[in-house]
Amino acid sequence: MTSPLPFLAVQTALYNRLKNDVTLTSLVTGVYDFVPETALYPYLHLGEAIDTPDNAHDRYGGQTVATLHVWDQYRGFKRVLQIGSRVQALLDHQPLTITGLAHVATRYEFGQPLTDPEPPGDIRHLVLRYRIVTEQTP
Repeated sequence: MTSPLPFLAVQTALYNRLKNDVTLTSLVTGVYDFVPETALYPYLHLGEAIDTPDNAHDRYGGQTVATLHVWDQYRGFKRVLQIGSRVQALLDHQPLTITGLAHVATRYEFGQPLTDPEPPGDIRHLVLRYRIVTEQTP
């Protein structure tokens, strides 16, 4: 038995959870893996991920740290933080259905609201990071 790379399975589980939530999709214009140039604000982007092994003597395990990005042109941080709060309710300490893997835990690591400094400087960005712990199913 070999240890699977959980990137795709974890990303798919995150995407499905976020895309299928009516409350979240009422707050954003889209949930994207790849953001099209025609995307309207505000939207949620599934960004970068880091995967590290978390094996035990009798099984393979892994930890995937996924970064999510909320983008908006609203004046101030209120709207990105409202969207971030909904993402938090959907992911932190919530079970995920991950194809081919057993979900152990999802934990919020940090959030950081930012203003994009590029002109015209009217873009708000919320970075959210979650650690998803998985084990290989027998």
